[in-house]
Amino acid sequence: MSDCQHIKQSVIWKKITHYCAYQERCHQEVKQKLYQLGVYGQQAETYIACLIEENYLNEERFAIQFALGKFNINKWGKRKIASALQQKQISPYLIKKALAQIDTDQYLKVLEKQMQSKIAAGRNLSAPLLKQKIMSYFLQKGYEAEYIEQIWNHIQDLQDE
Repeated sequence: MSDCQHIKQSVIWKKITHYCAYQERCHQEVKQKLYQLGVYGQQAETYIACLIEENYLNEERFAIQFALGKFNINKWGKRKIASALQQKQISPYLIKKALAQIDTDQYLKVLEKQMQSKIAAGRNLSAPLLKQKIMSYFLQKGYEAEYIEQIWNHIQDLQDE
């Protein structure tokens, strides 16, 4: 009997497949879960290989879902998403591929909408202080400085008209 066939009979296999089926997972998260379940070393690697073979585990699928979710739900910028994926030990190639799934026009629209909201909330502040706070906030959210500056200037041009 092959390793995968032997593993599929275990209670741990049922737990780990349920864990992977619930939402997309990266290898690091699955390895950590296996450690919690008491599976270590070569046996953990065998479980991971079987999960990949059965398509429960796919890092490309994970990276794309993670990037789109963080952008659409949390409104994170690409730099913050890339950093989070690096922390999850996703390859640079897959990070680049995942970030390419985010539509640039939509990305800029979200940034502009959020920035307009922040500007409205800080309308009592002086222009230089407001710009500093806006830049700081959106840099923290992971947006690129050139996009922040571009949208800031666009909004200021609209207000000047």
